[in-house]
Amino acid sequence: MSLDEISFQAEEKMEKAVSFLGSEFRGIRTGRATTGLVEHIKVDYYGSSTPLQQLASLATPEANLIVIKPFDPSSIKDIERAILASELGITPQSDKRVIRLTVPPLSGERRKQLANQVKQMAEQQRISIRNIRREANKHIDQEQKNKKASEDEAAKGKEEIQELTRKHEEKVGELLKGKLTEIEAT
Repeated sequence: MSLDEISFQAEEKMEKAVSFLGSEFRGIRTGRATTGLVEHIKVDYYGSSTPLQQLASLATPEANLIVIKPFDPSSIKDIERAILASELGITPQSDKRVIRLTVPPLSGERRKQLANQVKQMAEQQRISIRNIRREANKHIDQEQKNKKASEDEAAKGKEEIQELTRKHEEKVGELLKGKLTEIEAT
């Protein structure tokens, strides 16, 4: 494997780690309603596990309200069951056509818990990024050992990997900062 391929693969894996964190953060409830809280909830619909966003239109007409309008009104009970089974902690209210989720404001203690949870999630992704760096550096060392890369090329490759690591750790930091601001602001 060439040094460029090693670098490309490492960057791809780091991007996946950052985007995974972003999708995880969308599912964390703050005091503000967002469709990201519910769009990935899996609903048992005619025997298959289907994401809620494929079964209904989702909207947030107010800052503390999520409205779910199923495309098939007969799926309301299934959607309600899935919401109750999720870890949202919000009870759905239905009028047989639409489901309303009222997002309560967060208590001070709950804000601290969420902030700690978000920080742990970010740290897990930082660790993941560092593991990707370690793996890439091992590949570079192997290339150098196999005489496919010179010492200078290997050093340059490791510098490039370190730069990628720094860049992606900064992205994780930015995501964390944004989510913490969101938690504190509500």
